[in-house]
Amino acid sequence: MTKPLTALTASMLALVMLAAPAFAANSAAEIEREARAALDRLYADNREARLISGEAHAVLVFPVVSKAGLMIGGQYGEGVLFKRGKVAGHYNTGGASYGLQAGAQQYGYAMFFMNDKALAVLDDADGFEIGTGPSVVVIDKGMASSTTTKTLNEDIYAFIFNQQGLMAGIGLQGNKITKVDSASGWTPGSIVPEKKDVEKYLPW
Repeated sequence: MTKPLTALTASMLALVMLAAPAFAANSAAEIEREARAALDRLYADNREARLISGEAHAVLVFPVVSKAGLMIGGQYGEGVLFKRGKVAGHYNTGGASYGLQAGAQQYGYAMFFMNDKALAVLDDADGFEIGTGPSVVVIDKGMASSTTTKTLNEDIYAFIFNQQGLMAGIGLQGNKITKVDSASGWTPGSIVPEKKDVEKYLPW
């Protein structure tokens, strides 16, 4: 049965659907520069990130993900996939989270893909929703000290950060990552969360 779309629900969906274009403003070159700078800071501040990078097949970096809203918050960011230090693709991340959220916040994250099977999910035409498919382990300050090359058994490792360093209390579950078709050119904000992806986070 289709859930009734109340005026309140419609307003919440509109907030999320409109969030992506509002957040997106940079060109491909700017996104790439920001992604490299964010990755350099992550490596400079975290031995574990450097260690994992040496074993990873690729790293996907979203230098800025903007999150805003009350009750339902939309989030959106644009990032770059690097293989052996070279740009291998452009991606968007977006989604919605239900709960009390005051104001807006920004964060970034980097995902290290440890094998080709995990990396292949990024080419899915429907996108990759974190929490489905390959296992994703978020490395926080508590886990960092115990990370060694012998303990790297998961498909994907992620670091969530801001200008002050690693962040706690923010999860990636439900974020959807979608590839931008480079053949048609870079179009910031062109991929927004679909209504069906947003509605599942609502209690109606």
